[in-house]
This record gives sequence, C-alpha cells and structure tokens, in this order.
Amino acid sequence: MRITVLAGGIGGARFLLGLRELGHDVTVVGNTGDDVTMYGLRICPDLDTVVYTLGGGISNERGWGRENETFRVRDELAAYAEKSSSGSEPSWFGLGDLDIATHLLRTQGLRDGLPLSEVTRRLCQRWRPGVTVLPATDDPVETHVTLTDGRTVHFQEWWVRLHAAVPATRIELTGAAAATPAPGVLDALAAADVVILPPSNPVVSIGAILAVPGIAAALRSTDAPVIGLSPIVGGAPVRGMADACLAAIGVETTAYAVANHYGRRPAGLLDGWLVDDVDKDAADRLTEEGLPTRAVPLLMTDIEATAAMARAALDLATEVRR
Repeated sequence: MRITVLAGGIGGARFLLGLRELGHDVTVVGNTGDDVTMYGLRICPDLDTVVYTLGGGISNERGWGRENETFRVRDELAAYAEKSSSGSEPSWFGLGDLDIATHLLRTQGLRDGLPLSEVTRRLCQRWRPGVTVLPATDDPVETHVTLTDGRTVHFQEWWVRLHAAVPATRIELTGAAAATPAPGVLDALAAADVVILPPSNPVVSIGAILAVPGIAAALRSTDAPVIGLSPIVGGAPVRGMADACLAAIGVETTAYAVANHYGRRPAGLLDGWLVDDVDKDAADRLTEEGLPTRAVPLLMTDIEATAAMARAALDLATEVRR
C-alpha cells in the first residue's frame, strides 16, 4: 500500500520504524515548525530525528542526535560565551559534533538556493531511511511561544532550556500562513491508500504541519482513510511535554480530547482513532459518538510492539474505508 504519514520527532520516528517493517511504500511529511537558526546554522530537529532514526544513526539513549556523539564544539562555544560579554548565542542548545555536519551541509545548500526538500533528499542519500521524507514546506516556519510572564520565546528555548516549566498562553507558527506545501506533499496525500497521524505532539508537531495552508484541506479531501494514534496514554504523554502544549490551546490531556481536537471528517480530519488499552472507556465513548475507535497496546517498547501498532492502524483503515 501507499501510506503517507505526518510525523514529528521522536514519537513519529519510532512509529515509522515499526511501520517500515510491514513493507509498504511510505512517504513521510515531516514537521518543520521546530526549525531554528543557531550559530548561523539552519537546524531541522524533527526531519533529522526521522532520518537518523530510520538510517540507524540516532542516539538510542537520548532519542535525538547522533549515536556515539561528542560535544567538544558545544563546550568550546560555552567557554567563549563565559569569557565574553558579547556572546549572545545560547549555550543551552547542545549541538553535537557529528550533528553539526548535517547542519553545515543543509545551511550551505539553502544558501546556494536549493529548497529544503532538495536538501533533505540529498541528506537522505547518506542515510537511506527506506521511506520518502518530505518537509511539510520549503518555506521557513518557526514556532514561538508566549509565556505567562509576558515573554515570547522560540519553541526550542521553551522546550529545551525551560523544559516547558513556565506555562504558555499562546503558541504561534510564524511564517505558516504564507507558506506553501513542499513539492510532493499534496500529491502524497491525494495518492495515498492510507494516511496516518502517528503518536506525535498534536500541537507543535502534527499541528505545525497542518498549519501550512492546503495540507489540512488535502487531508479532508483525500479518498484515503485517515487514522490517528493517540499520543496520550492514561491521561499523560508517553514522552515529552505534550500536556503543556495542549494546556496552552485549552485541550485536556486525554486520548478522548485529542481525538476531538483533530475532529472527524468531513469537518475534521479523522476516519478512525487508536487509543491504548487503558483508555478503552474513551474508545467506547468515541465509537458511540460516531468516530470508529479501537483500544490496542500503544507503548512502543520494541520493534515488534511498534509494528503491531502500525498493523492495527492499517486494520482499522480497512474497516472504515469508504
């Protein structure tokens, strides 16, 4: 089957490992809303996490960055900042030495006039992820967060430096309204046999992709069933701080609430929804309300468990296919 997946970082990447085991033709539309420029380098954390994970280069311990990474450049930059009153670059964002090579090549390609989609294609020639990886857009989009103390900071500062400890009152995708989908994105959604929303952050991962004009409309109009997997298990995120993001937009941290946040087609996005076994009550309630929902194990404990999740999503797609 032709399967199109909208994916964020760690959760989306790990889900893709299991989906790839099933042998289908997979296209990934990757989140670019986390992108940031630091030290003059253009960094695309979620695209890199997907490519490193599927290419076998990810740090399994951290879930991001490279395996066997060193941080000598980061430490040297921190030493400069400590001794210089003019140092303005953040020391809290730790670029690894191997990782910097990716950002150097990406930045040089963009400066040479290549679109992000072409740069990503060239990076994938080194990693060979076994799927087609497309950025949601070639246009620069960045997520900015307004905090309860009045500051507005880049999402990376709120997430990495502040650990989302200061509550957010607003999450804004700067540049999204003027962006257009990258080449191949709308075609991948239109031609898919199944579209999957994996257990990625619904606000700053999947939400950032949907904020690019045309992508949400393409999801609503595609003939393919759209199946989502809940990133919330038992009232808490499986990983990360999605609860802080959901709170910022007024959505409860439950599998039921996230399903309603996405909504059911045609007005919404979903044709089916998977929740974890512990949230079976939510599955029953959503099914009664007209959204076919199944309760299955949703913890990606190993590749076999993750492949089983992917298979359950495809099975539900078969059930709801129009």
